[in-house]
Amino acid sequence: MGKPTGFMDYDRKDTRAVKPTERIKDFNEFHSPLSKEDRKKQAARCMDCGVPFCQSGMIIGGMTSGCPVNNLIPEWNDLLYNDNMNEALNRLLKTDNFPEFTGRVCPAPCEAACTCNISTKPVSIKENELAIIENGYSSGYIKADPPKVRTGKKVAVIGSGPSGLAAADQLNKRGHSVTVFERSDRIGGLLMYGIPNMKLEKHIIDRRINIMKEEGITFITSADIGKNVKAANILKDFDRVILACGASNPRDIKVPGRDSKGVYFAVDYLKSVTKSLLDSKFEDKAFINASGKNVLVIGGGDTGNDCVGTSIRQGAKSVIQLEMMPQPPETRSEDNPWPEWPKVLKTDYGQEEAIAVFGNDPRIYEATVKEFIADKDGNLIKAKIVRLEKKYHEDTKRYQMDEIPGSEIEIDVDLVFIAAGFLGSENYVAKAFGVELNARTNVNTADGKYQTNVEKVFVTGDMHRGQSLVVWAIREGREVAREVDAHLMGYSNLA
Repeated sequence: MGKPTGFMDYDRKDTRAVKPTERIKDFNEFHSPLSKEDRKKQAARCMDCGVPFCQSGMIIGGMTSGCPVNNLIPEWNDLLYNDNMNEALNRLLKTDNFPEFTGRVCPAPCEAACTCNISTKPVSIKENELAIIENGYSSGYIKADPPKVRTGKKVAVIGSGPSGLAAADQLNKRGHSVTVFERSDRIGGLLMYGIPNMKLEKHIIDRRINIMKEEGITFITSADIGKNVKAANILKDFDRVILACGASNPRDIKVPGRDSKGVYFAVDYLKSVTKSLLDSKFEDKAFINASGKNVLVIGGGDTGNDCVGTSIRQGAKSVIQLEMMPQPPETRSEDNPWPEWPKVLKTDYGQEEAIAVFGNDPRIYEATVKEFIADKDGNLIKAKIVRLEKKYHEDTKRYQMDEIPGSEIEIDVDLVFIAAGFLGSENYVAKAFGVELNARTNVNTADGKYQTNVEKVFVTGDMHRGQSLVVWAIREGREVAREVDAHLMGYSNLA
């Protein structure tokens, strides 16, 4: 450890965010990096624990604890403190193909599991990670490094989200020829169109993709397998196929009035805004516009928060966000001990902005929509919401959220964004390749494996495990690459 007393000598210091009332004027990232000296002090807070829970990547109580890609966090924190940035980068890239993505959008389960978190604030692991990778780019240390020898094997990756990209990157490094097929018009999948620009500016994705192209990976856009490209041709032309299409089937809200004009899935809203921003800086008007509208967001997770932040940037008249579950406590409860993921109240950037603009937190807990109300032309004008309470049911031996009779109220609403999670993958790609789905509509494999019932076809990421984190997608991409490599070569030297 670079400074044994660092965790006692220095307080946690985060990057400075632009004030909410200022940052909502554009769709740019809004954090300013710390100075070199301040960043070294943050790295000095790492205790180099005997058991580094931060890099464990365990599932405890059904929740992630520590880094799923098992980043060598104490090692590169020490190197960062000692100003050995290139070696810190080498250690970081041993486990994470895309720290520039995870350093921006990961919820940092590593920090939740940090030992400092027991009695004080955790080490700023996520920001340290981002500082290392961005220094690598700015110093010119990150550049294309094509494999010296090719194996003659060809692998197709269907989907260019984080899992597909990680698999492609690993297999290309091994010397296989990799082609990535993406149904959209841009590479990046969830990273490109599922995450707003203010969380991940898209030139960051393009920067990495350009390096991967230089290293020999082929990318084909507007290729929708099972629709405009035949799966049979993919199977004929490639030695192995990896399905990495994500969990892109959104969960709907089936209530009266669902077909009213103005009710959208969150993913469609966010994509329309980002695509218009990238295509024309909004001049094409080809986006769902919340300007001057009363907005209702259904879902209290990250996607719901992104809808709040996006609609505020567009100039929404009001924003309400519904969350079915009770408000979490501000500190850990006794049944949620460290190093479990802390189930505590989190006020994210979108909620911060709503508070700054409207003067109150947009979230209403223990509530859901009971009906959408439209005018004579079918345009949404109101929503009927109902309050919920947590009750134990003897028949199922489980708690569930029940409606409170007589608690219904009507609110003025012009736009609704449904951010209630996803039900699994869209099944037309699976059908095209003849792979089996499990009860959760994910592609079926043996436990801990990635090969499907079709010998040449493998699966990874959200299409395999269900909706999850970017960092889990990268881990699965690396693991499926190792399995495919071994299947092709008889062994694998991929990490």
